[in-house]
Amino acid sequence: MKKLTALFLSLAMVVGLAACSSGAPSSSESSAPETSVPQATSESDETSSVGSENTDADTSKTLVVYFSASGNTEEAANYIAQITGGDLFELKPADPYTNDDLDWTDDNSRVSQEYYDESLRDVELTSDTVENWDSYDTVLIGYPIWWGIAAWPVNTFVKANDFTGKTVIPFCTSASSGLGQSGDLLAELAGTGDWQDGQRFRSSVSEADVQEWLDGLNLD
Repeated sequence: MKKLTALFLSLAMVVGLAACSSGAPSSSESSAPETSVPQATSESDETSSVGSENTDADTSKTLVVYFSASGNTEEAANYIAQITGGDLFELKPADPYTNDDLDWTDDNSRVSQEYYDESLRDVELTSDTVENWDSYDTVLIGYPIWWGIAAWPVNTFVKANDFTGKTVIPFCTSASSGLGQSGDLLAELAGTGDWQDGQRFRSSVSEADVQEWLDGLNLD
């Protein structure tokens, strides 16, 4: 009888423990590990990306070409490039001009001799072609005024390039002389391109002067 009672009690305890165990969650179920799920690209994101590519493709590229004898035209060109975001290309004579060469008051100076003898104005440049030239839509060409016309080292560049399909805008620096016919003469020399009216800046050109001029051009 005692053995039967003990067996009954043991059986009851086993059943009770089994019931308690089935009601408690395991640790793996209560704290599942995080997984890395790739994020889907939304339709709006794709549209935005395509739109930005098209915007870049449609943006006009600007090139600022310049010859500077004493630094004034270079300053103007730098301002133009900074404001427009354009690229710079300096025209450098293979035989650089010295200060004595540029002394126009001396009849024997280089520029004076070149002025008197047009055959001497064919100035060789270290480079007269621009990389990716076809990618530029707008070309601004700067120079000092020499005897009422564009400094002739610019002629070499103009003759060496095809401006077809490009908007070309001349600008110059001078102490007193205006732009004159310098832009028209360069356009005639080029024979191609849509040449616009140019701008003359005083020798002490300021960024404000350049900004005001560019605001009126609507290059964007």
